[in-house]
Amino acid sequence: MAIETAIQHEQARGWNVESVEKENRGFDLISRKPHPEDPKTAVEVRFIEVNGRAGVGEVSLTSNEFKTAERLQKDFWLCVIFNCAAKPQIHLIQNPSRLE
Repeated sequence: MAIETAIQHEQARGWNVESVEKENRGFDLISRKPHPEDPKTAVEVRFIEVNGRAGVGEVSLTSNEFKTAERLQKDFWLCVIFNCAAKPQIHLIQNPSRLE
């Protein structure tokens, strides 16, 4: 449910989203903002790790996710979705490795 919520959020912004969650790459989604004159060309890319919670509470990154966040820095986003079971609330954190 959290992944779908994150995908819908990115698509609502007009971005193209690819799910890579099963590839163990340190993030779940690749979201690309298409160029207005050439939609096949991305002008910005986000690598998004999605963490969902049924209610509210702490979230954390795995070692692999943290290392990936350090490497990708401003292009890495943590998408925390609270209250997945009821009314999802999305919180986005750019470069969460800086919050260590």
